[in-house]
Amino acid sequence: MLIWLVFALMTGAAVLAVLWPLSRAEPADAAEAGDAAFFRQQMADLERDREAGLVSESEAEALRAEIGRRLLRASRADGRRGPEGEPALRRRRAASAIALSTIPLLALATYGAMGSPHLPQVPLAARMDGKEFDVGAAVAKIEAHLAQNPGDGRGWEVLAPVYLRAGRFGDAARAYQSAIDILGETPSRLTDLGEAVTAEAGGIVDARARAAFERALALDPANPKARYYLALAAGQDGDSARAADMLQKLLADAPADAPWRGAVEQRLAALSASASANTIVSQPQEEQARAIRGMVEGLAARLEADGSDAAGWARLVRSYVVLGEKDKAREALDKARKQLAADAASLDMLTALARELSLETDGTGARQ
Repeated sequence: MLIWLVFALMTGAAVLAVLWPLSRAEPADAAEAGDAAFFRQQMADLERDREAGLVSESEAEALRAEIGRRLLRASRADGRRGPEGEPALRRRRAASAIALSTIPLLALATYGAMGSPHLPQVPLAARMDGKEFDVGAAVAKIEAHLAQNPGDGRGWEVLAPVYLRAGRFGDAARAYQSAIDILGETPSRLTDLGEAVTAEAGGIVDARARAAFERALALDPANPKARYYLALAAGQDGDSARAADMLQKLLADAPADAPWRGAVEQRLAALSASASANTIVSQPQEEQARAIRGMVEGLAARLEADGSDAAGWARLVRSYVVLGEKDKAREALDKARKQLAADAASLDMLTALARELSLETDGTGARQ
């Protein structure tokens, strides 16, 4: 429908442009001169339009008759005209009729020849296919620009995170370093550099990365990224207690909706599990058994108080199986199913766990 509205507006504008000059009154003498010649010319123009197919035969016949009648009147005119001249009025009417018939036809013929009226409308999203932003081309342009202008610190700062997301960690580190060398140190630039260096080293916070994080922390003691990576470095050095303490303090200072809280909590849980395992392994066998039993009982007590932890139930069931207590494992499985009855995904996980550990039950704790 939009294209036809455009056609209507174009037609109206074109007709207005043609008729506007003709709407102005002319002096009587000028209006009287050449009336017959004017209509003869209109007749010739009409014949050309008919031969070109711009006017249908029926329209041409009607216009031909009208122009002929006006030509006859003009030839016989005796000077009896209105205030603005009868021939001028005739010319305006003839021009209006021809304009109104030929201009729309000409527009349609042009669109049919040069446009695509047979194609269906295409949604914007589909028209954008194939025109998506080419990251590779953009990177190549920025690289070419920086090759000519290596002192453009903003350019390096824009390019560095693109390298990082693309997995080009070494290039990202070099780009961040260039930005720092040109624009100066900020906590954000330093932590980004440290993160890129850590990624290049396979997740190890080496001396260069640690130095960047420490400088960032000196500029901003509350910087969460620097604190997290320095805690990670402490854990890699074998100081799990210090690492855990640093992470706990980071969580205590973090907003409740901080997007990185989950990552910190996972790292803290991993440190706690590793520390517990190391402590148990270092003990005599009898002490190990008591420690494991204490951990399992503690997990069971926690799940009794809050049974919404599906992963915790799975760990408890596995722990009982490892201890050789399959009856307790089945009992825990039954309790888990009751606690998680409204969670279909968790129930499916528990069913798969029961099959894996040969703890098939009918949902009530009894063997099938």
